[in-house]
Amino acid sequence: MNTKNVKTFGILFIISLLLMSLAAQCAGSAEPQVVEKVVTVEVEKEVEVEKIVTVEVEKEVEVEKIVTKEVEKEVMVGNFSSASRAVEEAKQYAGTTLNVVWEAGLQSQDPLTMGPQWEALTGIKINVIELSYNDIYSNQLQDHLTGGGSYDVITFSPLWLIDFVNAGVVEPLNPYIEKYMNPADLEDYLPVYGAEGYARLGDTWYGLPDDGDVFVLYYRKDLFEDPDNMAEFKAEYGYDLAPPKTWQEFDDIGNFFTNKYAPDLYGGAIQRLEGQVYSFWYGPFSGNGGQFFDPDTMEPLINSDVGVQTLTEMVNQNKWMPPGVEKWGFVEVLSAWMDGQLAMVITWPPIGRWSAGYGATVEQLAWVPSTKVAGKVGYVPPPGRPTLAGGFSLGISPDSKNKEAAYLFIQWMNSPEISLQRVMLPYALRDPFRLSHFESPLYASLWPDAPEYLETLKEGALKGQFELGIPGAREYAEAVDNAATAAMAGTDPQEALDTAAQRWADITERLGLEQQKENYRLWLEGPWNKPGPEVELP
Repeated sequence: MNTKNVKTFGILFIISLLLMSLAAQCAGSAEPQVVEKVVTVEVEKEVEVEKIVTVEVEKEVEVEKIVTKEVEKEVMVGNFSSASRAVEEAKQYAGTTLNVVWEAGLQSQDPLTMGPQWEALTGIKINVIELSYNDIYSNQLQDHLTGGGSYDVITFSPLWLIDFVNAGVVEPLNPYIEKYMNPADLEDYLPVYGAEGYARLGDTWYGLPDDGDVFVLYYRKDLFEDPDNMAEFKAEYGYDLAPPKTWQEFDDIGNFFTNKYAPDLYGGAIQRLEGQVYSFWYGPFSGNGGQFFDPDTMEPLINSDVGVQTLTEMVNQNKWMPPGVEKWGFVEVLSAWMDGQLAMVITWPPIGRWSAGYGATVEQLAWVPSTKVAGKVGYVPPPGRPTLAGGFSLGISPDSKNKEAAYLFIQWMNSPEISLQRVMLPYALRDPFRLSHFESPLYASLWPDAPEYLETLKEGALKGQFELGIPGAREYAEAVDNAATAAMAGTDPQEALDTAAQRWADITERLGLEQQKENYRLWLEGPWNKPGPEVELP
């Protein structure tokens, strides 16, 4: 970051542990330790500083480098800190370099920010290898199968877990967890992210859950609460204007706002660009009662009446969305929303933070349009079942020559105190995934509506639908993506899904019908995998 002649500067909220006793760092203490969490605000050394306003706007402090603010004291769960243990154990590997795979772009700002801190603490250098989302899958798989040994820390989505396990791409973590981790950390994951199929199979952990991705519906409270809009909508549709609970209501509301305000404002937008559009079909399909396969025969059911209905609804929604939405990706949706041109969007969590203005002065977000909707945004889960779309876990490569050091790094990154720092970075895209994240008073203080935001992420995740996670999951997803993209371009939804269903049948046959039947049966045992509008929580 260029620090010279910068008037506005980025504020980086970092929570760090104060120095604990040596015994606690070495995990020797059997008594709960009291730790103080602080938030540090890093500012550039050569920035012309007028003032820093703390998170709770309590005081103004002139600074050159760092301002710290104590926020709370908590009694630690368990008898030691996993973060401190990882640091102390890792010092023996000082001088080592770890190759860490991360998604390119803003995601990689996370390890690029935290890596230097880890190096300062342990002497271990972090080399971040940035790959596109699709290349993360193929490159890591290919590297292992060819014996390349290029990576130490592996990144994977739940969608790829079983493929990676079957191919031997990820190392079982249980021996490391039992040796180094505070067991209480495993109980701190929101149940959906700690569930089988996300980062573990059975009792074997292949990764540490590290991201809470779920779709959220954002809506303009000022438009929904406008008396004229409320009266006109009630007169036209016969029910009160409120955040939609069904896809029919979503369609009604979208049409209403477009008909009244277009072209200045449209009813909403959803990402339709090929590559990830399947994620926007999976959740609604399941919420409508759709089943991916017949469990007894493995016949694909994506082209059933429910599947066609779901895709048809998506195509019809485009009619009241902005022209050209069929080619809109994340950035287009973000830009129109931030500019105040949309009444609703359904997308990933970061938009909720950015539209509130959180991180607006950070250099990494200079490409994000200035928000015109701050203080006007409401949050609710999408109708039916939100898709648990994407998400990441951190694992270690079986081909790494530095497995112990690699594990200690991901334990440090994933620990409750360090991961809270990371999910509060305004630009790094990791979203809350631990119970302690959702319950954090500090996170809840970051902007006025942050408590509502956190509650919505939690509610949506607990009622969400996982993307299909059996062997061949990536191929199955691509077939649905191709079908949805074709339908957006004018192909009849039934025809598009028939083609996808045949592709699914071919994939199943190639991988082995009986084996896939058993894999699907096991997958359906997960509460967030079962079809239907509700999730029966464990």
